[in-house]
Amino acid sequence: MINITPTNHYMGFDCWIMANVIQLATFDFCRHFLKRENDPCGRMFDQMTQAARSIQANIAEGTSRHQTSTETEMRLLDVARASASELASDYMFVLMSRGESAWAASDPAAKQVSSLDFDRPCYGSDFLHDVTAHIISQHRKFHPWLKGTTVTVAANALLIMCSRESAMITRLIKSRLESFKQNGGFTENLTRERQATQAAMPSPRCPVCGGPMARRVIKRGSRQGQEFWGCLSYPKCNGTLNVNAPAQ
Repeated sequence: MINITPTNHYMGFDCWIMANVIQLATFDFCRHFLKRENDPCGRMFDQMTQAARSIQANIAEGTSRHQTSTETEMRLLDVARASASELASDYMFVLMSRGESAWAASDPAAKQVSSLDFDRPCYGSDFLHDVTAHIISQHRKFHPWLKGTTVTVAANALLIMCSRESAMITRLIKSRLESFKQNGGFTENLTRERQATQAAMPSPRCPVCGGPMARRVIKRGSRQGQEFWGCLSYPKCNGTLNVNAPAQ
């Protein structure tokens, strides 16, 4: 049976929480380090903050469609992943424009940012308060590399965070696809429910040949979309009945 539930379940996903942390951190980064000298028209500020917003917004919108459209969910999650890659490229550019390379994987700071774990969300009845408080607390975990540091440290930390985000979204996409392979999507489940309902309904006998009948849908013409009883022996038998015809 299809179960339609509230769509805010994504607020417990680590990838959405990380996306919010990245959005907060990117806004702070752009405010503090993008100036008239290196971003005279404010274009980079706009592009980076919009890319950061796109990550969390597309995860939210995509996973909210999980119950009704797997295809839409996959497309939007892929947009979110692409936005994470776009933002990572911006942080790479910031470093390279200063003649600096990204941290090596063996760098102690890189290891710390890469391995920093999120706390498990615990949302109670005051849901939105708990969600925002949790995001803020997870953001604080990254403060040693984001707050009061140099542009080099902050850009490197955010580059790693974007890479982690991309990996998180990739895992979510794979998980959703595996679930689709096992259980089907909304359309498939609707079809199964409809077929199960029809199978449980008694059908009338064909008025022409006396054989069994099945519910059909008119596919074209002025009555397109309307249902009728059609003989299972079609096209040998063209017997039809109104859907309200009693079973025999």
